[in-house]
Amino acid sequence: MAGTGPALARTERITSGEATTALKVALDKGSRAAVGALGRRDGFFGDPRVRIPLPPSLERAESIMRRFGLGGHADELILAMNRAAEEAVASALELFVEAVRRMTVQDAKAILEGGDSAGTVYFRRSTEEGLRQRFLPIVRKATSRVGLARHYSAYAEKAVPFGLVKKEHANLDDYVTQKALDGLFLVLADEERRIREDPVSAGSAIVRRVFGGLGR
Repeated sequence: MAGTGPALARTERITSGEATTALKVALDKGSRAAVGALGRRDGFFGDPRVRIPLPPSLERAESIMRRFGLGGHADELILAMNRAAEEAVASALELFVEAVRRMTVQDAKAILEGGDSAGTVYFRRSTEEGLRQRFLPIVRKATSRVGLARHYSAYAEKAVPFGLVKKEHANLDDYVTQKALDGLFLVLADEERRIREDPVSAGSAIVRRVFGGLGR
């Protein structure tokens, strides 16, 4: 949606109170759907869009491990990373609810007149660092149970100065946490677009009025 022209003219016929209420309802619904989809068993592991692979620096090691019949160790780590993300994302809803509560009329107007994922951009700006702090200890606890994860982190930190491992991939817990955040906001953006495209599915009269009035 553009911020000028017919779309803007239609938003001017919607009161600021209506716009804010509709967005709060829509974003609350979308965030609950995203957290519900990912914060459960196989939410990450079973979804190709967000399934977390081994860090790129381990790809060669993975192929060697599989060649020598040690693929089970790689599979264990991949599963542990995705289970960690699922457990972490399940804790996200409280921060999303708080971000919706704090939304101002100005925020609502910018989101309403923004692109199809403007609400997700607002969520990311408002919650990402808080989510990172919440996710990291959960991820760390989950990966600590896997021996290969401990060996990887010890190796990777020493390999960074030699250019063998990217700095952002050196700490496995940081890597999984970032992937969990990326996956969560990806699915949240999909949910937001779906509600914008089909406001009737939101099951709310105010959402139908505001988003239906904007059109496409």
